[in-house]
Amino acid sequence: MHQIVIQPVDTSRRWWVLATVVAAQFMFGVDAFIVNVAIPTIAAELHATPTQIEAVIAIYLIAYATLVITGGRLGDIHGTKNVFIAGVAGFTVTSLWCGLAQSGPELILARLAQGATAALMVPQVLATLHLLFSDSARARAFAIYGIVLGLAGAAGFTLGGLLVTLDLGGLGWRAVFFVNVPCGALIIAAALKIMPTVPRRVGTRLDLPGAIVLFAGLLCVIGPLLFGHDAQWSVWVWLVMAAGVAIIAGFVKLEQRVARGGGMPLIDLTLLSDAAFMRGLLAVFSFFFANLSFYLIMTMFMQKGLQIPPLQAGLVFVPLALTFVIASRHSGVRAKHRGTLVLIEGCLVQMVGLAVLLAAIELVTAPSPLMLALVLMIFGYGQGLVMAPLSSAVLSTVAPASAGAGSGMYGTTTQIGNAAGVAAIAAVFFAIEAATSPRVALFAACALFALSILGCAAFLSWMRRASA
Repeated sequence: MHQIVIQPVDTSRRWWVLATVVAAQFMFGVDAFIVNVAIPTIAAELHATPTQIEAVIAIYLIAYATLVITGGRLGDIHGTKNVFIAGVAGFTVTSLWCGLAQSGPELILARLAQGATAALMVPQVLATLHLLFSDSARARAFAIYGIVLGLAGAAGFTLGGLLVTLDLGGLGWRAVFFVNVPCGALIIAAALKIMPTVPRRVGTRLDLPGAIVLFAGLLCVIGPLLFGHDAQWSVWVWLVMAAGVAIIAGFVKLEQRVARGGGMPLIDLTLLSDAAFMRGLLAVFSFFFANLSFYLIMTMFMQKGLQIPPLQAGLVFVPLALTFVIASRHSGVRAKHRGTLVLIEGCLVQMVGLAVLLAAIELVTAPSPLMLALVLMIFGYGQGLVMAPLSSAVLSTVAPASAGAGSGMYGTTTQIGNAAGVAAIAAVFFAIEAATSPRVALFAACALFALSILGCAAFLSWMRRASA
């Protein structure tokens, strides 16, 4: 037998590599929020139905969520650098397609492809950081990564409103997608030049049937939530959702068969028996169910219900995003001493933020953007208290050997929660808005946000008991 000698990875330019891969993560983060601000304008210009508008956001998240584990596995098989560049190239091309879309259905297809390519790109970011920063600089590198994640939200809201308002070259909302094209080209050029080549992990295989079955199952469960209103919630809608549940159950059986056959299942099946981890994932789902959907509903309410222009509507969220970053820094330190209690407190702060928001809207006929910005800071601070230490708390019970698989399941759950929240809560908002008014619809949506956040706190408390 010949011993395989793996050459050490070149770390001489690792800070430049960090800047490159984090720029890709920033582009991905901005894209998640920049579209929200432009949604009302997109709906008007493409004559898109509320269902299509929900799908523009949700289908992107579904594609990303179901393929992100596969994207990480492909990085192991073909090399992090190769898959990262392929992902950025795909994300750039599909962003161009999104900007050129001429109808709601075409934009939905383009967003599906964009989410799939993001699933190739994003897993390589953390993989690269883990590889290049294994010494004392690791904490600093991940701190930079965390700050960039927080700032991406503020940048997305601001840039989205700015691009729609300026209407550069008459492009209107299309500019929010076109902006990714030059950014992607620069990232690819930098990656080709400075990103180190990492040898593939020998013996790693892709569970393609598992990826396909998981995607089909989630699409059948969440898709009907998007199109149920247009179909008047007919019997076939519920049958498709039931089929989705059956497919997901079949996915678990399929993964067990792959494992028995000596293959590499998409998920680590041993984690399914970890009570604390599974309860933690339920908390994650509940938290993110009320995450991205909150920003979509608030954007729609401000622009349609209060007639606030896109730029001002985007700027309303900037103080929230900055408060989120501050809370994230505080919660990390506090969580070391108080554990999941800090996360539960964050849920309570979010509840207070929702209550103050509804009180302001009830007492003031037309609250100003400044007033909304100040009120939303409370909700943003609560979100920051929860989101920053949430991954660490949920993954704390996972054995080191299963850390990668656990992280993949965590990332998938966050995006499934986001997608399901956008589909379900937006469906309720649009239905009530059509029947009554945007104000009543917002109150109903906030009630669902509150229930979801309370669910997160309850599951976190349940997780503490399982891990005690």
